[in-house]
Amino acid sequence: MPMLTTLALVVLELLHEQPMHPYEIQQTIRDRYIDHVVKVRAGSLYHTVERLHRAELIEPIETARAGRRPERTVYAITETGRDEFHAALRELVREPRQEYPAFAAALEMLHTVEGGEAVEMLARRCVRLEVEIAGYAEVLAGVAKRGISRVGLIEVEYAQAMRQAELAWIRGLIDDIQSGTLPWGAMKTEEIR
Repeated sequence: MPMLTTLALVVLELLHEQPMHPYEIQQTIRDRYIDHVVKVRAGSLYHTVERLHRAELIEPIETARAGRRPERTVYAITETGRDEFHAALRELVREPRQEYPAFAAALEMLHTVEGGEAVEMLARRCVRLEVEIAGYAEVLAGVAKRGISRVGLIEVEYAQAMRQAELAWIRGLIDDIQSGTLPWGAMKTEEIR
């Protein structure tokens, strides 16, 4: 069995709760703000459902049509699917993995611009991070009012905490560049190494 993608794990998790058709899965992902932590592209959900079905991790249990709507196939997780889901989840939680965020790659290249421009770019990122952090706070407050338990949104809390940590780190980097604690200038690679 190939490694399960995060979207495949989300599908298995939702089907672990109850059988659903793909459109219902998509709506649940939106309603629970799962799309804030898992990338869901148009068509990728349906492709993922197909792959899980071919791998016998989920199975169709009924196909129904409501009025003039297209047929909808309801899927349920199989025992093999439950086992694979739990094994993958255990590994993801227990074992830190090297992730390759685009921002880290950009930081590796940032030395190629002058300090003032670097500070300006970082300051703009700070503004955007502040907006995102405020948005997460709104989401958390809104769902608390709707009575959704905290455990249902710990991934949003995590995303907010990561953004807060990034914001604090970038502010410190800006301070270091502006104060001269971190000497800056558009340097050649040989000067950095």
